[in-house]
Amino acid sequence: MMFDEIVIVRGGGDLATGTIHKLHRCGFKVLVLEVSKPTSIRRKVSFSEAIYDGKIQIEGITAVHVNCLDEITQAWHNKNIPVVVDPSGMYIQILKVRIVVDAILAKKNLGTTKAMADITIALGPGFTAGLDVDVVIETSRGHDLGRLIFEGEAEKNTGTPGVVEGYSQERVIYSPDDGTIENVKDIGEIVEKDDVIAYVGNMPIKAEIYGLLRGIIRNGSEVKVGLKIADIDPRISEKANCYTISDKSRSIAGGVVEAIFYMREVKKI
Repeated sequence: MMFDEIVIVRGGGDLATGTIHKLHRCGFKVLVLEVSKPTSIRRKVSFSEAIYDGKIQIEGITAVHVNCLDEITQAWHNKNIPVVVDPSGMYIQILKVRIVVDAILAKKNLGTTKAMADITIALGPGFTAGLDVDVVIETSRGHDLGRLIFEGEAEKNTGTPGVVEGYSQERVIYSPDDGTIENVKDIGEIVEKDDVIAYVGNMPIKAEIYGLLRGIIRNGSEVKVGLKIADIDPRISEKANCYTISDKSRSIAGGVVEAIFYMREVKKI
């Protein structure tokens, strides 16, 4: 396999970004497929933000928003990662890629199939390995994080955030209503318990704990009731973590790289 082989990654959120970043460093030509209005929370470490800002640099690697095949090719030539609006996966067929990674993390399959490419990989629950895709990567924190699954599914989504400094549900904030979000606080700011961090419509959204605002959905986004909109880290000394890829994301990325090379050997491609 040439080290300039194309890998298409569906999704550019923070967990997807760890995989995209690692694949790029390994020499693959990565193309990221996104929706027109991504709703990433950890925006400082999400390549999806290139859709809004034109480009974003994360740990020394730049992703750029592109609109056509020529711009995709130019991005690769410039050693950048192209990000294109293509939720249906049109470019999978256009480029006839051999490797597709579903990193949308929607907790359900939004249309990825084994027929899309020679090697298909999906992150997290919602996929059955051997049926929907070749390999599923475990995304649940714990002993099996990053493990390759060749038959069956990843752990079901518990709906319970991981525990940090004794806090779990309190760390994550969900929209209480449909509407447009107006941010009061920004990523990296320290918030006190009961501080208003945003409004959805006229409804104030308050922090439930004291800590560091690690992530918040982009200002002006249209949100639905129940959508995750913010994430608070009680470890205020961890401000640098707001701007770097997480341990969880790196572990998952390692699983994806392993899956690609393993499946290439298994399938003799």
